[in-house]
Amino acid sequence: MDRGFTANECGRFLATRAEVFSGSSPAVLEEQRAGGATFGRIGLLMAIWAAVLGAGLGNPARADALKRLTETNLKSVHEAVVALRSERQDIPRTGPYKDYRAAIHLHSAFSHDSRGTIDEIAAAAKVTGTEVLMFTEHPSDAYDPAVNGHHGMHDGVLLIPGLEARGFLVFPTESMKGVAGDSPQAYVDESRAKGALVFLSHLEERMDWDVHGLTGTEIYNTHADFLEEKRLIATMKNPLGMFQMIDLFQKYPQEAFGAVQDYPAGYLKKWDELCQKAPCTGIAAPDSHQNVGLRARLLEGNSICLEDALGEKLLDVNLLLLPVLQPLAKGKKAGDVLFQFQMDPYAVSIGHVGTHLLMPELTEKATREALEAGRAYVSFDWIADAKGFDFAAVSKSGRHEMGSQLECADGLKWHAEAPLPVEWRLVRDGKVVSKASGRKFELEAKAPGNYRIEAWLDVAGQEQIWILSNPIYLRATGSK
Repeated sequence: MDRGFTANECGRFLATRAEVFSGSSPAVLEEQRAGGATFGRIGLLMAIWAAVLGAGLGNPARADALKRLTETNLKSVHEAVVALRSERQDIPRTGPYKDYRAAIHLHSAFSHDSRGTIDEIAAAAKVTGTEVLMFTEHPSDAYDPAVNGHHGMHDGVLLIPGLEARGFLVFPTESMKGVAGDSPQAYVDESRAKGALVFLSHLEERMDWDVHGLTGTEIYNTHADFLEEKRLIATMKNPLGMFQMIDLFQKYPQEAFGAVQDYPAGYLKKWDELCQKAPCTGIAAPDSHQNVGLRARLLEGNSICLEDALGEKLLDVNLLLLPVLQPLAKGKKAGDVLFQFQMDPYAVSIGHVGTHLLMPELTEKATREALEAGRAYVSFDWIADAKGFDFAAVSKSGRHEMGSQLECADGLKWHAEAPLPVEWRLVRDGKVVSKASGRKFELEAKAPGNYRIEAWLDVAGQEQIWILSNPIYLRATGSK
């Protein structure tokens, strides 16, 4: 879906967008937590909005995310995350596959609602340990992913071009020009005929769609997660209500982002239903744009121009109304930027959640094969790096990776392992059938069904989903 916004809509967008973050590297984040320029920038933003909009702070209703967005809680979460990361143990992976982290569903300057350059997006990938970037640009006459999309290796990061169109994420191998599709199913069929990977996207808008032939579906989407926080959205519509929270996002950007994370029950229910009909690979969608922010640019005379992160004009303001900005204007000329604040840098949104792929090598061919086969899992890596996680069906004859389809047999066992002690939840056809705790999980596989496993962590006293595996499809003996 086209999620762009105009300059006139930016004020509302800033008040309703989830991705209110700051910072891009560990060094920057630590500096911001220590204080740095936080007070000045937040005070500046609050003064501007108070002067321009004349807004007053009310008593906002509190939703779950709002309860988490406190200095005390975020500090506790940060300390818990630091402790978990120190407890984490590397797990060597044996066999032909290595674990590669991918960001699937992100936008660059090829989309109308982003200005992101490939250099800054690749830099964010490096910071977050992401080796594959799969772009999903909004369609336009000037963009054809097979012709001019981001493609190949860039500073050690694999780039794969694609589209977000008609309710799907599409990664073609040839031009999509001429693909019309008069229905969702027809669009899937035509795209697949061109060799494209096709994933159902933004399930919250299309839970009733009955389509087949998909490569897979999103099982978590950051934007959808935020939309469930109705009272948080209502609070953020008050500019001063929003800016009260920005100081928290400055100090704890990744933890504050995690405050809106909830278990994606609706997405998982739809996914389990799709898997009953045919194997369907689950992926995470950070939906990264880096398009939410504010800057002030000096104009001729005693005025400034407030712009959004895309450089679109919001409004002009007489500098005399904003004494807090006047010292910043000294020695500056018309056109100079007095201050700027980026709320959703790529490193934060990409770092929040990722899709890990099991592949023999870092190539586009291997990436496509892993996604088609379902050799993947989703993890909220802002809590801790999940690399090394394993879920397989094991027998005397060998092991079967995620995505495998096999028959029930004597001696078949479920095996799972994680870099941290977790609570394991084995899910069969959408229902939890077994729980256990520890770094490893072992259980005899007795009944047919679609099995996936979840790994949960205690983060500052709260249960939090960390890892979601893809299914292994276990058939009854003799069935087809």
